[in-house]
Amino acid sequence: MTKPAYGGQAVVEGVMFGGKRHSVTAIRRKNNRIDFFYLPKETRPSIQKLKKIPFLRGIIAIIESSANGAKHLNFASERYDVDPEEDEKRKEAAPAKTTVVLGVAAAGVLSFLFAKFFMTLIPVFLAELARPFFPGDAAQILIEGAFKLLLVLSYIYLISLTPFIKRVFQYHGAEHKVINTFENGLALTVENVRSQSRLHYRCGSSFILFTVIVSVLIYTLVPTDPLWLRITDRILLIPVVLGTAFEVLQLTNKVRHIPVLKYLGYPGLWLQLLTTKEPDDKQIEVAISSFQALLELESGDTASAAR
Repeated sequence: MTKPAYGGQAVVEGVMFGGKRHSVTAIRRKNNRIDFFYLPKETRPSIQKLKKIPFLRGIIAIIESSANGAKHLNFASERYDVDPEEDEKRKEAAPAKTTVVLGVAAAGVLSFLFAKFFMTLIPVFLAELARPFFPGDAAQILIEGAFKLLLVLSYIYLISLTPFIKRVFQYHGAEHKVINTFENGLALTVENVRSQSRLHYRCGSSFILFTVIVSVLIYTLVPTDPLWLRITDRILLIPVVLGTAFEVLQLTNKVRHIPVLKYLGYPGLWLQLLTTKEPDDKQIEVAISSFQALLELESGDTASAAR
């Protein structure tokens, strides 16, 4: 029997895991206790139908992930360094929950779109500056892709040098280790999780790299001159690049156990060497707690539906 595919992401001092019907975040509080944030997933028939359409399903998944991920990030960032005794005071001073949730979700989607526009258009202008040295269309597309890759790698490397982001990347490693432990059929103990790889084929970091590779191929279908048309094409093709990169990510995950085809996912795994770090045992404990809480929710819903 095929195991269900669970996803997740690192948050501030914690890990979020998501299933078909719920997502759960566990964080380590200032007093060392582990607290949880539970978020049921809304199931709309129209959205579920769109998720079955290749290429379009990737766009839906990205929007949902950005919106829901922002809610979990907001929970973690608001509480990780606050004394739990102050929680009640914060609740009293907080605005309406619905307003906060909608605002955070919108901010998450807008942040993703802003970052995507930034990473898409800056390489265009840099490539244009290099046109005297690389005048041909093919050369322009390749140099644009090189600038985009350099921009992504430089950004990730520079932020990874900060202690704060390093800890987030450690929790990212813990998230992957827990998923690998589960998918390999091992008990979710600190010892078992510690022994697993911190890399995983089905990771957002791999998706980022595949958007760079896919964009180079797609851009060969449109002209690079004049500049205004090039910019317009890049903006209009953002959904196409994202949807195609998502399908490539899914494909590399499906063929990862096939001897020759498994190498298709290696570029994404190499990038994860930057975006994940080895976690300590306390971080692994938080990741295990989050995943076990999700499994309990998901299995409870399944049992209720069966009755």
